[in-house]
Amino acid sequence: MRVYVDGVRKIDLWKNVSTTARKTVDLTIPAGKHAIRVDYVAWTGFAYAGFTYAPRTEAAVDTVKPLAPTGLTAMYDRGTTKTTLRWAANKEMDLAGYRVYRRLSTTPWARAGGSSLLTSPSFVDATPATGQTFLYEVRAVDKAGRESAGSLDATAATVDRTGPAAPTGLTVAGDAWWATLSWRAATDAARYEVYAASAAAGPFEPLGTTTTTSYRTDAPVNTARYYRVRALDALGNPSAYAAVTGDGVDRTPPKSPTALGSVVRSGSTKVYWRQPDGFYEDFDNGGTYRVYRSPGKTLDPAALTRVTCAEESDETSTGGICHDLDMPAGTYVSYAVAAVDPAGNESALSAPLVVRTGDRVAPGPVTGVKATPRADGVLVSWAASTEDDVDRYAVWNGVRQADGTVKWLSSTSCAEGMSDPLAVICGDLPDGETFVYAVLALDRWDNELHPADPKVTVVEATELDVRPSVTVTRDWNLGSMGYDTIMGGPDVAGPSINWRCDRTAECDTVAGYRVSRWNAASQAYEPLHAGLLAAETRAYTDTTAARGTTHFYLLEAVRADGVVVGTHVWNCVFQNRV
Repeated sequence: MRVYVDGVRKIDLWKNVSTTARKTVDLTIPAGKHAIRVDYVAWTGFAYAGFTYAPRTEAAVDTVKPLAPTGLTAMYDRGTTKTTLRWAANKEMDLAGYRVYRRLSTTPWARAGGSSLLTSPSFVDATPATGQTFLYEVRAVDKAGRESAGSLDATAATVDRTGPAAPTGLTVAGDAWWATLSWRAATDAARYEVYAASAAAGPFEPLGTTTTTSYRTDAPVNTARYYRVRALDALGNPSAYAAVTGDGVDRTPPKSPTALGSVVRSGSTKVYWRQPDGFYEDFDNGGTYRVYRSPGKTLDPAALTRVTCAEESDETSTGGICHDLDMPAGTYVSYAVAAVDPAGNESALSAPLVVRTGDRVAPGPVTGVKATPRADGVLVSWAASTEDDVDRYAVWNGVRQADGTVKWLSSTSCAEGMSDPLAVICGDLPDGETFVYAVLALDRWDNELHPADPKVTVVEATELDVRPSVTVTRDWNLGSMGYDTIMGGPDVAGPSINWRCDRTAECDTVAGYRVSRWNAASQAYEPLHAGLLAAETRAYTDTTAARGTTHFYLLEAVRADGVVVGTHVWNCVFQNRV
């Protein structure tokens, strides 16, 4: 006997035998149709020939995977949300069955047909109704347990009937007659529904919906109430419920007061603040405030003392005022305020307020006092006080008496500078007089030493004498005058004068006016303009005058024939205020 496969001899028993002869051969047959031919002959007697073929399914022998299934189709039913898969049956003689796999485009393959092999070329899958598109493939499995490659993928676009995951972290916090529910956001949630019931078994009534992760509702005080929350996606698919139970006990502290400020006096400190957000209801139902302080510039929780506010203190729904009469004087303390609701819950402390408390002790003597005579007065300067409560300075001038004592005249005859807070210009016309000066420091509560106090530094200075050497007699009866004898502000253009000419008979003869200024170098009054000012002129400003000196002026009313019918002299200290 000889056996051929596709014309190729695979078994050769071509000989005469006296007993039964057998032969077996293992072959690997490729896919497709094949021709098997068997030749046999009997040399003598009768021929009893037989031939069979069958697959070898042992894993040690069968090392070839089945072919991948073909013709896979997927039909999705939107009503049942199931997908029917069909494919062409494999032809392998040793085929054991099929496995179906499913995945999303971004996930690995997972078995969809259960753990048992499918024995027919179709399968109905309960596809998750998530609105996503799933991919399917089928793999053939032979009796040796070898799995083929996957078929070409088929897809199923599902409807979305799957809700989000249930909210997590659900809590409830009582606040007076309110309850605030809070939870963590659920993936794919578009909104949330909130329900409540007076019994754990319900019935639950809807309270409302929200797109946030919290919900505030009125709630009975000190009474159990049951809540549940579920998430819904954009299509309205709901999640499972998350549940929580509230006992109606107010354990929620208010927010902290804000905008602390103070008014400090020598015997008291007034601390005021603004009500925190949402506290007006608590306040109207018995809420209050507590004021604390600790020594030093830093609020020390371990050293806090509760302040007893004096009777004139006041609390309102918008804030409060506390008059502290018991604070230590002349030092730094830090204040903080807490809000307390009707249930006794106290807020966190406000931001601290550092206050330098008042006292009745005057700052010490000012040092470094100097008095420097100048052409525009006497410049008095001093060193800054090192005390931390000094608010301003006062400069006094006086005249020394024959017995050596000082008669103090005024603390208001000096002009403050524009940029140097530790210097002033004092005096009026520098005419060689001698004065004494004292500088006093005033604190925020107006405590100050008296200039006669022996601890106060007193300096003496003699003014320069800048008066002209030529004396001019004033002879002006034409009308009133107006001018400043001291000026020096930053916006002043220069010394100026204005006048009237009311005596008609004389004024009608005036052809013009002449303004002259004393020139110390030439020792003469020199006109400030060419010719005469017009007869109708009634004012003049010397825009060329230099600051930091004293100017002397002469105004003359002149007739056409040159005769002067009115003469007025005046001076102006044009200060250079530092």
